[in-house]
Amino acid sequence: MQKPSGGAGGVRGDSDDAGRPAVGSSAASRPGSQGEGAAGGAGRGDPSSAAVELRGVRKAYVEPDGSVLPVLDIERFVLARGEQVVLLGASGCGKTTLLNVISGITSADAGQVRVDGVDLARLPEAARDRFRADRIGMVFQTFNLLPAFTALENVLLGMSFSGRRADVREARRLLERVGLGRRLEHRPGQLSVGEQQRVAVARALVKRPAVLLADEPTASVDVANQQRILDLLRDVCREHDVALLLVTHSPEVAAQFERVERLESFNRAVAPAGATR
Repeated sequence: MQKPSGGAGGVRGDSDDAGRPAVGSSAASRPGSQGEGAAGGAGRGDPSSAAVELRGVRKAYVEPDGSVLPVLDIERFVLARGEQVVLLGASGCGKTTLLNVISGITSADAGQVRVDGVDLARLPEAARDRFRADRIGMVFQTFNLLPAFTALENVLLGMSFSGRRADVREARRLLERVGLGRRLEHRPGQLSVGEQQRVAVARALVKRPAVLLADEPTASVDVANQQRILDLLRDVCREHDVALLLVTHSPEVAAQFERVERLESFNRAVAPAGATR
């Protein structure tokens, strides 16, 4: 199997990523979820054990009229190793930009972004791409499956990009857990949208990353499979001590998590209530 060329591409979702060129907090949580730091910053636990830690992160875009639109201004955010967190927020509040910054797809204009103990800002682009392939799993609204590859081959690519030896048995096991045991040899064009999403979930998990970023992972599947995918994400992350940051608009999904954060509560760049962005 020939590995395709090229690194991970940008992800488009919230309106704050709509093609604009780049320039250069206390948490609202469910009961029992507490923010860190007197001046704000969402997170819990010892930063030395953090899977993700943001400090003074800022990101802005230039509007067509030349004005600067701040998208992220986060004093501090901490995601502990093995922790599972839901991120809520209105459309355009910077959720997709935040995921892109954490994954290294997009560089912050200022501040420190540490993932699994590594400061992404200190890595050159090629090294950042390798780090993302090895240590960060991603499930986004666009599946990015290769159309000429089967479901099984697409999942195995998750290992080959990370440098791990391909484990066909593990890839099969994950596909079976998401209900695709009989669709291993089907290509994306032969799968429904929901089935393609399940392949993307299995591909992200097969390399056992330190951090899994999931943007609406159940949005494209039917009700019967929503819980199956959510259970798979949570169970595998728990088994392998993988930190999970999951973006959703679903109150039913959020209700299953111990820690829920609203991005507007610790992102100082978000427009005041009632303003449009």
